Amino acid sequence: MAKVDVHSLFSEFDIDLFKAGKHFKLYEKFGSHLITLDGVEGTYFSVWAPSAKQVSVIGDFNYWHDSEHLLKVRWDGSGIWEGFIPGVKKGNLYKYKIHSHHNNIITEKADPYARRCEHPPNTASVVWKDDYVWKDNPWLNKRNHHNSLGAPFSVYEVHLSSWKKKIEENRSLSYVELATELVNYVKEMGFTHVELMPIMEYPYDPSWGYQITGYFAPTSRFGYPEEFKYLIDQLHQNNIGIILDWVPSHFPEDRHGLGFFDGTHLYEHPDPKKGYHPDWKSLIFNYSRNEVRSFLISNALFWLDQYHIDGIRVDAVASILYLDYSREEGEWEPNQFGGNHHLEAISFLEELNKEVYAHYPDVQTIAEESTAYSGVSKPVHLGGLGFGMKWMMGWMHDTLQYFSKEPIYRKYHQNNISFSLTYAFTENFMLPLSHDEVVYGKRSILGRMPGDEWQRFANLRLLYAYMFMHPGTKLLFQGCEFGQSEEWNFNESLDWHLLQYAPHKGIQETIKALNKFYKNEPALYERQFIPEGFEWIDYKDAENSILSFIRKGKDLKDQLIVICNFTPTPFEEYHIGVPELGKIKEVFNSDHKAFNGTGDYKNNITSANKTPWQSQQYSATIKIPPLSAIVFKYIS
Repeated sequence: MAKVDVHSLFSEFDIDLFKAGKHFKLYEKFGSHLITLDGVEGTYFSVWAPSAKQVSVIGDFNYWHDSEHLLKVRWDGSGIWEGFIPGVKKGNLYKYKIHSHHNNIITEKADPYARRCEHPPNTASVVWKDDYVWKDNPWLNKRNHHNSLGAPFSVYEVHLSSWKKKIEENRSLSYVELATELVNYVKEMGFTHVELMPIMEYPYDPSWGYQITGYFAPTSRFGYPEEFKYLIDQLHQNNIGIILDWVPSHFPEDRHGLGFFDGTHLYEHPDPKKGYHPDWKSLIFNYSRNEVRSFLISNALFWLDQYHIDGIRVDAVASILYLDYSREEGEWEPNQFGGNHHLEAISFLEELNKEVYAHYPDVQTIAEESTAYSGVSKPVHLGGLGFGMKWMMGWMHDTLQYFSKEPIYRKYHQNNISFSLTYAFTENFMLPLSHDEVVYGKRSILGRMPGDEWQRFANLRLLYAYMFMHPGTKLLFQGCEFGQSEEWNFNESLDWHLLQYAPHKGIQETIKALNKFYKNEPALYERQFIPEGFEWIDYKDAENSILSFIRKGKDLKDQLIVICNFTPTPFEEYHIGVPELGKIKEVFNSDHKAFNGTGDYKNNITSANKTPWQSQQYSATIKIPPLSAIVFKYIS
């Protein structure tokens, strides 16, 4: 039998924390770690398998035989198996072969804490360590400003496989190539942050990364872990933050993954009413098990620590919160108080957010939460879940439904486009037009716009302008920024060739201008989450399908007057209420020629008069282009 030396990276205190669910840097202990022991180079391995009667490391260094390198179980009842194997080097492939006490089941598992995985469809873990030298200290030292709730936050959501491809080579861009092409593009477009759909290792391409088997490993599809760090470094050096999608809600049943890990329900809840997802045919974490909570929170902190991530967007929060999520009567059981809230999962989310902000107060956690659950973005000590922001799914649904209607009918649906302001300040909302809105027959965002070609593109410019003027931070999925015509296909590159056509180029120029405008106008971000940052001028002009409102910063001189015309009818003279006397200047117009608009309805500097109108003390007469948003600002 080959040699396995007794060795441990765990102290008694580590074990106590692990058992209590309070160890949040487990990645420093579990997994494979290249070390030198008594002058001998090799690798230390450790894995949690409490129901095992034998655990061995199998790999390319022992011909995958399970009798060669048997790990030792700890004496303290922690269920941890560990040991040092001399001669195992960086790049060696391995798995754990586990013989269970439970029905003598035998499993072969990838390492839950592996830092690198084989390229799918291969499934082994890879012994790995990188010595990447970061150069992003200037960003880290000031990111509390860039990531604050009072800063502009415009996010470009990206699926790395399909953003852009090397067509002639039939492949996606590598991390290194993305560090030039994606970084330059995002910088040119003016987005403040990039959000990547899950990049943790996943076996099945059509899952888009949401079925994870390697929680601590960036996918090998695009390169090595240090090359992913290089991509992040380049984003930071260009003043672009990076958010990762993170999936603590479910995981797949793949044989090498976390499911039935040691022959028992170790990571998943044993009760299928709590442990199986009917929608995604996947397994649900056991949030009541301390060691699982430590695993998940350690994983979130790992990406913030080891990869300098600026935030995590937590996927499918609603499915975590509710026992009856996507279940019929009889398929779920109430909690101890008779309700449908998953109390242990709620406790987990609260602890997650507390620990993230305790360790990294200058990052953001963002919840994709689709219900009216109260206090998602309220601090835990005030009774909330503790997220920094929440996706505003109601705004997305109502807005896209409104825009899909022919303009002649919109006057009957004015409430759809104005309703979001009745609850806009109940959470710290992010306005998302995400990947979920351009798949499964929903059509592209452009494809939802009614009318002839000119009207469709004018509608899209109006939609984006309305989005950027609305309170809250912003998120836009790849391709939406230039009016991708077809639905998103994860297997294909975006249709970059469309930018040779003026309407699509006009959409791209609109987004560039909106990002610049958003960042340059404090009224759009300083008070984006509080009611003091917004005031209606008029939401009742349903006959003309016009909305008008004021956005306010901390300084009165920064206030903006916004008018949105949701019909193709222009107005040569429209009377609008304004809050102050003085001169107002048009500072944004979505109908500008640079955006492929008409350019025919530009306002000159206009003076307000003393006639009260629309609940304002003063008024002004302006031109309003068709299907457009225009913005005015007072000038001295």
